[in-house]
Parts: sequence; structure tokens; C-alpha cells
Amino acid sequence: MFNKWDLLYKDKDLKLFIKCDNLLKFRLKTSKRYAMEKFLLISAGAMLGANARYWIGDWAAHKFGANFPFGTLIINLSGSLLLGFFLTLATERLMIDPRWRLLISVGFLGAYTTFSTYTYESFNLISKGQWLPGLINLFGSSILGIIAVGVGFYLGKSI
Repeated sequence: MFNKWDLLYKDKDLKLFIKCDNLLKFRLKTSKRYAMEKFLLISAGAMLGANARYWIGDWAAHKFGANFPFGTLIINLSGSLLLGFFLTLATERLMIDPRWRLLISVGFLGAYTTFSTYTYESFNLISKGQWLPGLINLFGSSILGIIAVGVGFYLGKSI
């Protein structure tokens, strides 16, 4: 068995090491510089995405009222559209540095979209006997989210 980490792959930004321990498990690790860069890119995007989510949710509650989670619905739909659009551009149309995917897709949109929140809010409405608003939010976000990803996908392909 290997007692040390062996270099598996190397380029200017990434080093992958592999080690086989006594249990025959293979583990990969990256260089510290690359791991820190990924951490910072995801964190920066998440900070911006979480703030955008908060401010848009707050704006929607003031604009449309708080009886229905319009902010969450708006965020889920716009986040789905943006994710479909960006990933289509990044993977099929343009040669975008993979670090942008970490910043935008994982960081910003990961913190911005709120599917965990929407399921809680839907459950909360249903548990209070507000079945119709709860089901509209639950299925509206899912169905319209799929449509929004499709629109983003086709917009990305059209560029």
C-alpha cells in the first residue's frame, strides 16, 4: 500500500493527489492554493447571492404583501432562469473559465435560490389550512422553474 500522497494530475492551477490507505479507499485532495481559491470564489458569490435574496424578498413583501411568499417565488423563477442561461453559455457557447461557474452557479445562485425555503413556506401554508396558496407555491415554483430553466437554456443557445 501507499504510505504517502502520490501526484495523480498537475496543471498550473490544480494538483490532484491520491493515496490508498489500509482499507483500500482512494482519496483525492487538491493543492492548498487551489482549494482556497475555490473557497473564496464560492464565498464571494454566496455573500452576494444571499444579500440579493434578502433584498428581493423584502422588496416583494412590501410590494405585494406577506400573505403569499411572492419573494420566494420570484427568486426561484429568476434563479432558475439565470442558472439555465449561465450554464448554457458557460458550457456550450463560450469558453468561460471554470472559476466563473464556482462564483456564479455554486456561490451566487446557490445562495440566491431558495428551494429549501419554498418547501418550508409551502408546508407552513398547508399546515395552517391554506391549501390553495400552499399548493400554488409548491407546484408553481417547480413547474414554472422548469420552464424558466428551459427559457434560459434557449436564450443561452441563441447567443
